[in-house]
Amino acid sequence: MGAAEKTKPKKINFRKYVIRFWILFTLPVFSLIAVVLSVRFFADLPDTQTLQNPKTNLATEIYSSDMKVLGKYFAENRTNVKFKEISPNVINALISTEDARFYSHSGVDVRALCRAVYGALLGSGSSGGGSTITQQLAKMLFPREDLHGFGLILRKIKEWIIAVKLEREYTKEEIIALYLNKFDFVNSAVGIKSASQIYFGTTPDSLRAEQAAMLVGMAKNPSMFNPNRFAERSKGRRNTVIQQMNKYGYLTDEQADSLQKLPLKLDFHPENHNEGLAPYFREYLRDVFLKKWCEENPKPDGKKYDIYRDGLKIFTTIDSRMQRYAEEAVTEHLRELQAAFVNECKHKRNAPFAWNVTKEEIDGIMHQGMKRSDRYRILKKSGLNETEIEKNFKTPVPMTIFTWKGEKDTTMTPWDSIRYYKGFLQSGFMSLEPQTGYIKAWVGGINHKFFQYDHVQLGHTRQVGSTFKPFIYALAIQEGYSPCYRIPNVKTCIDMPEGQPPYCPDNSDDKLNGRMLTLQQALANSVNYISAYLIKQFGPEAVVNMARRMGIVSPIDPVPAICLGTPEISVFEMVGANATFANKGTWIQPTFVTRIEDKNGNVLADFAPRSEEVLSEEKAYVMLQLMKGVVQIGTGVRLRYRYKLNMPIAGKTGTTQNNSDGWFMGITPDLVSGCWTGAEDRAVHFDRTEMGQGASMALPIWAKYMQKIYADRTIKISQEDFEKPVKKIDVEMDCSRYNKELESGKEDFGSDEDAF
Repeated sequence: MGAAEKTKPKKINFRKYVIRFWILFTLPVFSLIAVVLSVRFFADLPDTQTLQNPKTNLATEIYSSDMKVLGKYFAENRTNVKFKEISPNVINALISTEDARFYSHSGVDVRALCRAVYGALLGSGSSGGGSTITQQLAKMLFPREDLHGFGLILRKIKEWIIAVKLEREYTKEEIIALYLNKFDFVNSAVGIKSASQIYFGTTPDSLRAEQAAMLVGMAKNPSMFNPNRFAERSKGRRNTVIQQMNKYGYLTDEQADSLQKLPLKLDFHPENHNEGLAPYFREYLRDVFLKKWCEENPKPDGKKYDIYRDGLKIFTTIDSRMQRYAEEAVTEHLRELQAAFVNECKHKRNAPFAWNVTKEEIDGIMHQGMKRSDRYRILKKSGLNETEIEKNFKTPVPMTIFTWKGEKDTTMTPWDSIRYYKGFLQSGFMSLEPQTGYIKAWVGGINHKFFQYDHVQLGHTRQVGSTFKPFIYALAIQEGYSPCYRIPNVKTCIDMPEGQPPYCPDNSDDKLNGRMLTLQQALANSVNYISAYLIKQFGPEAVVNMARRMGIVSPIDPVPAICLGTPEISVFEMVGANATFANKGTWIQPTFVTRIEDKNGNVLADFAPRSEEVLSEEKAYVMLQLMKGVVQIGTGVRLRYRYKLNMPIAGKTGTTQNNSDGWFMGITPDLVSGCWTGAEDRAVHFDRTEMGQGASMALPIWAKYMQKIYADRTIKISQEDFEKPVKKIDVEMDCSRYNKELESGKEDFGSDEDAF
């Protein structure tokens, strides 16, 4: 080949460029004509009213009394915010990355569209997209079908028309707010408010430039740039957004360079029904209270409210600070208590079950646990018989289990996992303000993800032990007895119906037997003989009636054995009843919701608690003095010497047979709280009363909770004594001269509680 041939210029294909020129020249014109002419053919376009009120699913938010969001119920985790509530960093990042001429077009950016078409014709992917923010909003509000070819072209034209209509109905600021409220940032973060909280633990108005850039970067493809899964990829996309912000003058060169060097610094807060504060309370609120309210209170059009889509606002009485302290107290104590129980189980042949539980009883408990499981119901529904189901349960499978050191991946049989979980100690704790009945903290268990049974409101199957005794003593005080009234500590027998032997309960030990005890001494040391004596004087029916007037609704058989605490009552009821003493003798209904609003802030319902006077103010004050003896000289004395809580406290411990249940009720002038601790089954418990009594299992939770409360100066809780009645009390109150003989040995009474 000659040199001349090598240097011969290539022939230019002018025809190709002419065709491209005419396409680029005519496309916008014909597109505009097509848009105008095609309007009449699109009968399914949204009308003005639909555009003004686009249908969106809004999460129902649950607010604490100190206006913190405790959680949400949602189909989409979305809460709308206004434009002024969004950081300028977000706005600047969005415009510079997605639609630089947002403020200069009317929904369709012809220039960007031409650039996109030109890039497509040249086969280049560097010319950018043609969709404006408004067009993207149109696509989100009115999702397109999965179309191809001509159908896709028609759908695109529809979106142009909708975008133009949106520009007419809304201001530019409103369009941006709509877009950011609608966008799905994945990980249950729908809308900028949820995304700000979930990814950074903050609010939209507080997002920093680099945080805003990361979130806006997800707009290209939220799954691909999910920072929780693809951190480096997300960081790269974030830096691209920062470069765009620099390009359009929102960031200086120095700012952009500095921001691109920063790590993502996620503060990931996943939002679901198991995470966050008060999960047991939120589940009871959803499954019981709101379900009933929605059934009984329809919308004006007759339809039922949908808590997952209607964006209701539920204002509760829970104090987020107290709730957090209650959860911390339960966690701190149960972690220690569980370790002690595991250590004891090392010496049990049938661990975690007690030494005296037979293999037949254990087998029955295990089968009952199997039949209560979701796995059993699924296998049963699939048609398997009992033999096949049990074989399935005894086949090892991979699973994630709960431990106090965190979740653990392991392999075990579902049958063994039932036994494993049977060995965990549980707790229910509730705290309320006695003057209002407002519940301030509610802890239903140790971990809602793995243990969903609520031991505050639903735990009606656990005996209350000696925490029932104040109802008997309250009846005695009402009938004129004094805290200093002395009764011989001797066995009392109560006649039973014909054919039954007399009921003669024993004391848990004989250290005080035969001595004269004041009522204060007897209650302080939970003496069974004295409780039996009192119930013999007034009868079981009168005691049950007293409990009913104080808010106890659980079934109680009016039999003499209730003097030892055989009734099965919830923590919810017990705390509400004990608040009567601190509220000057007036029972007030425990309340956890104050009002419900719709998404627009209109009040749909207000809630006020019921109340009933049970005791006079003077009698209630006498009961408080009597119950203060529990902490001063009795079973609750460790609150003083171990936990250093030296302010006025009234209380009562409780322990049931075999140490299956441990209770403590603590009363202060401004806060009444109660706690139950035990295992799921009564057959699982401490063998030694030293560890299994209420003073060891439940009282420490109350003590840790109150220590945290008193240490927080933002919480106004009195440490003063209970307010004295104006009216003079006509019974003897100072029992010191009677108690002196016992005070010297107050730490050596042995068992803190009676076991029946």
